[in-house]
Amino acid sequence: MYQITKCLVSHLLLFTIFSAFGIKTTIADPNIISKSQWNGVESINELSQQALPIGRVIILHTAGAGCQDVDSCSQQVRNIQKYHLDLHFDDIGYNFLVGNDGNVYEGRGWDLMGAAVKNYNNGSLSVAFIGTFENDPPTDQALEAAQSLLEMGVRTAKLIEDYKLLGHRQLASTLSPGAVLYKIIKQWPHWTRRAR
Repeated sequence: MYQITKCLVSHLLLFTIFSAFGIKTTIADPNIISKSQWNGVESINELSQQALPIGRVIILHTAGAGCQDVDSCSQQVRNIQKYHLDLHFDDIGYNFLVGNDGNVYEGRGWDLMGAAVKNYNNGSLSVAFIGTFENDPPTDQALEAAQSLLEMGVRTAKLIEDYKLLGHRQLASTLSPGAVLYKIIKQWPHWTRRAR
């Protein structure tokens, strides 16, 4: 845990120094596995469009098993989609999912409203880390992929520049995104205590 926190602090420090001198810093775009690539099924009904740019990002965990490679992560995402459909969702509830393999898996994407956090779906982007992060952190690759996704969102005007970042537990009675992951995201620059 100490190493991950130290690594994140180092990255933030370098970003701050570079920004102070007007040096642009860019994390490489994440590798996004499309819904068709992970063999997702089509939405049951037409999904609501999301008003862009989005002002709030909610970090969650999916709970249950994690994954370490494209095959196991794709299977987990299919399992999650099936579970959500069994609960009578119109599709997988998350906008994006992040695997411990360092890939981002497309759920509803940028342009469609998620169905992950009751009363907070409108105006929010839900990013779910695949697995349970109550005792162990996601991999460095997963954390970097999530941060890269958010940076890409700002750069492509899908997210506002000063978006607010929250953990799921700040908005609902839940352990999500897990104690360890929540502690990590509280160090990220856009994290806020305030839900609104």
